[in-house]
Amino acid sequence: MRLKAILFIVDGMADRPVKELNWKTPLEAARKLSLDQIAKAGICGMVDPIAPGTPPGSDAATLALLGYDALKVYSGRGALEALGSGVEVQPGDVAFRCNFATISQKSVVLDRRAGRISNEDATRLARSLSKVKLRKSLNADFLFKNTIQHRAVLTLKGPKLSTAVSDSDPEKVGEKVLQVKPLDNSSEAKSTAKILNELLREFQKVLKNYPVNEERIKHGLPPANIILCRGAGTIPNLKLLSEIYGVKAVCIAAAPLVRGVCRVAGMKLVYVKGATGTPQTDYMAKARAAVQALKSCDFVLLHVKAADVASHDGKAKQKIEVIENIDRMAGYLLDKVCLDSTYLAVTADHTTSTVTGNHEGDPVPIAIIGPYVRRDDTKEYNERSCAKGGLGRIRGLDLMPILMNFLGKAEKFGA
Repeated sequence: MRLKAILFIVDGMADRPVKELNWKTPLEAARKLSLDQIAKAGICGMVDPIAPGTPPGSDAATLALLGYDALKVYSGRGALEALGSGVEVQPGDVAFRCNFATISQKSVVLDRRAGRISNEDATRLARSLSKVKLRKSLNADFLFKNTIQHRAVLTLKGPKLSTAVSDSDPEKVGEKVLQVKPLDNSSEAKSTAKILNELLREFQKVLKNYPVNEERIKHGLPPANIILCRGAGTIPNLKLLSEIYGVKAVCIAAAPLVRGVCRVAGMKLVYVKGATGTPQTDYMAKARAAVQALKSCDFVLLHVKAADVASHDGKAKQKIEVIENIDRMAGYLLDKVCLDSTYLAVTADHTTSTVTGNHEGDPVPIAIIGPYVRRDDTKEYNERSCAKGGLGRIRGLDLMPILMNFLGKAEKFGA
């Protein structure tokens, strides 16, 4: 019998107890019969995506959950985000994750997401920014592309670039926009910082009086009057999952960052109509796509971003609604896949607190259901219940070997 697996990652689903929910987490407060069913019929535990107390980015966490040691292979966020957006990143290129944001006249950040600007407005602004020309003496070119809402990617191309530059994004409202600085004394780092600072200044000039922003102000919306950059990166050198485990793997995700990670891992990317990376995504279309993909592959990574968005916005009730939609997806998977030959693992890539709005270093719950799993006594899928499960507390990079062991793909160690 050919065994298969689905790894269902719900971005930022784990949380801390919330006062307005009577000190329950959103997972504890949500009605989620299917997720609880998986917990009851499977083995549960907690995962530290990177290490206890280390808040992970989604890129590093996804690398870890796919079995890679992020502390060794991680090479920055920007290139992963660009690759997942369909931008080709060549050796020597340096890519950045960017935000359309709102600042005051004194360059203080008022909104890091420009009111979660619409895709339509962001696309119009991105087209105008792409027309900016850099001085020939800088010996560099760039590519700018918006992705989902306020998110965008910027790729610098030139002969002597470096990822050793700081961010312009202070990552906090109320702080001033930062000057990009070289992080070492190399001429490449100094040149890259100079190029990026000049480009961001030119971007700001274009955005200041652009018609889209005039319309936004007129309608009481925050203008997208600056581009914030962070996460300078190049493509990581990874051994493909097909080479490590001999599996045919598929990724179903709307978030460019996750698609980028999966792409460098050698996974086939499936695009789903209606998948937006927001709480308004077509949840069931993604679940149907996962079931369909499983027919022709061994391993499916199914990713949903929506819970993380609700968390960053501090919307606990919206997060509960998202989790209940996730539960509908889980129910569909339980109904449509053969659990005699399929393993289903449900987890989060990190904890995102609806109180702080940040990624936190708290562990996340996991439940695995499938043939020959050693069922434990866990009755519900949430942070506190899963902490008592039979898997115990594992590292993110332990998960893939566990799943591949279930599939009979793990190599014996020793004689």
